[in-house]
Amino acid sequence: MVKSNCRFCQTPLSKTFVNLGMSPVSNAFLKSEQLDKAEKFYPLHTYVCENCFLVQLEEFETPEQIFSNDYAYFSSYSETWLNHCQSYTELMINKFGFNENSQVIELASNDGYLLQYFQQRGVPVLGVEPAANVAKVAEEKGIPTLVKFFGVETARFLENQGKQADLLIGNNVLAHVPDVNDFVGGMKIALKENGILTMEFPHLLQLMECNQFDTIYHEHFSYFSFLTVEKIFASHGLILFDVEEIATHGGSLRIYGKHDTNSDYEVTNRLMNLKNKEIKAQLDRIDTYLGFGEQVKETKRKLLQFLIEIKSQGKTIVGYGAPAKGNTLLNYCGIRTDFLDYTVDRSPHKQGLFLPGTHIPVYHPDKIKETRPDYVMILPWNIKDEIIEQMAHIREWGGQFLIPIPQVEVV
Repeated sequence: MVKSNCRFCQTPLSKTFVNLGMSPVSNAFLKSEQLDKAEKFYPLHTYVCENCFLVQLEEFETPEQIFSNDYAYFSSYSETWLNHCQSYTELMINKFGFNENSQVIELASNDGYLLQYFQQRGVPVLGVEPAANVAKVAEEKGIPTLVKFFGVETARFLENQGKQADLLIGNNVLAHVPDVNDFVGGMKIALKENGILTMEFPHLLQLMECNQFDTIYHEHFSYFSFLTVEKIFASHGLILFDVEEIATHGGSLRIYGKHDTNSDYEVTNRLMNLKNKEIKAQLDRIDTYLGFGEQVKETKRKLLQFLIEIKSQGKTIVGYGAPAKGNTLLNYCGIRTDFLDYTVDRSPHKQGLFLPGTHIPVYHPDKIKETRPDYVMILPWNIKDEIIEQMAHIREWGGQFLIPIPQVEVV
């Protein structure tokens, strides 16, 4: 059944990638007084375009509804992520020579987690961030931030203010925009004639090969292969000239782009190698995408089987983390307080709240020392090494870590 049209090329969508049932918006955390009130659940049903192979969700909640009011995600609470951003800053400055005469603009700049490192090196920065509560934290750090959604209109506003980027950055934002043509069209305007852009986003190939279905949630409208993202940027006069495969979020791409009139940078071998890798994986064929749903169902069955077995032995299980991906996993698998007593998170913005849909309470990490559970299930599995190191003390009482993705693993 045709549901809607592709958000990039407008081809009618009829092919299912994976259907994860009904789920609430994954960052819609609840206060205690909301627990006995109705919650909104939406289809978490992804389609794949038969023409451009963009994997995508329909838009049920607008970005304004998701990101504008008390958005719960702050980027600065993961040491792994901050180290990644500091390394990126050094790489950009060393590779391209950005300095006090350059302008760095970051789209979806969150709480200033990245721009702070450019600022420390004396490079002028500007953040564009739609969530006012998050942008306020960046401003308090001294990072100038424009509270707007980014697209053609905002790019023209910046251009009229004399603001264009020598380096235009977008980390984990491309998936969050329902109108991808407006967003990339805005990047075309916001980039100086000889400027470069970099964007990072989870790699669809990794999602499929490593079974990362929990990275599908309503805040992520689209899921990209390199083959598809190259077409999107080219359609707006932006050429991708380099790409890196990086480890963040379970396997991401960092793309490098420029205006199609800019002859400063040659297309690299690693870009060509990645395209060949995706073609070898048959990401240019619709049939490749159609078997993923069965793989996901099998993962659900195995995880529930494991949890039922250890609960029947009288064991206690708690969670670590309250990430968006965790809420997809828990809601799809039907894991509530009958399996997971509670979860913990380092972010004070989530502590004292309850997970959407499952109503699992969120506490400070010290709660784990108090209750001494048998298992700690790591929901942000992409930073499992950081968490295992932080929580190594659970070994004192024989506690073990449980990793749910790509398959059940006890550590």
